[in-house]
Amino acid sequence: MWISTAYAQGTGIFDQNALVQFLPLILIFVVFYFLLIRPQQRKAKDQKAMLGALRRGDRVVTGGGIIGTVARVDNPEAEEVVVEIAENVRVRVLRSTITTVLAKPDQPRPVRPPGRRRKRGRRSVLRSSPYAW
Repeated sequence: MWISTAYAQGTGIFDQNALVQFLPLILIFVVFYFLLIRPQQRKAKDQKAMLGALRRGDRVVTGGGIIGTVARVDNPEAEEVVVEIAENVRVRVLRSTITTVLAKPDQPRPVRPPGRRRKRGRRSVLRSSPYAW
């Protein structure tokens, strides 16, 4: 009576205990995918599209921090782009070193309609006081 009945454990691969042990690893992989891998893939895709859309007249920033205007793009598949960094100073740079396109020549600056002024908020007494922090 003092001895309890012993039951044999299953040796199946898909045991419930094995699933519970692998569940944290699966959850960590899912979190890494959505927080690290997927945004990095999207950023790489956007960078590739930006480099493919480079045109003459685009203001760009290179990986070294040089700001210039694209002077010549021979063909979209070419690895080199000629960038004008000052008047009559042109530099050949690799397409992959261009990090940002600052402005496109096709996009004019938005202009406010004439006669309309920007609304300004009322200043409080504290903001105009020289003792305000």
